Amino acid sequence: MSTNNQKMAIVGSRGLDDERATVTLTIANGAIASGLEVTLFLVASGVDLVRKGAVDGARMNPFDPPMKEMLDNFQAKGGNILVCPPCAKVRGYEQDDLIDGVTIVGSGALHALIKDGASTLCF
Repeated sequence: MSTNNQKMAIVGSRGLDDERATVTLTIANGAIASGLEVTLFLVASGVDLVRKGAVDGARMNPFDPPMKEMLDNFQAKGGNILVCPPCAKVRGYEQDDLIDGVTIVGSGALHALIKDGASTLCF
């Protein structure tokens, strides 16, 4: 079976206060490089990663690329980023507050990926 048609959904709940946010993006970029179709579904403080300007200059781990570079690479290679509506709302974020290409959408979008056979990871 070719991995080119396989999907992965990664739920990221860690923001700029936790090094696991870098792990989320590292795994997501690695999955795309492996030929998977990858969607990040950001919840809780993970939503903070896609607020405009939030990751500019952020480098959670000195051995990993900067966060902005990892996000940019993920999107440039076709990665999809979804944001939990209540998680955005509690932070006062609206669609215009988020980087281009990010969509605020309910968990039904995540469920649809799972029903379509996507593997899931949570950080």
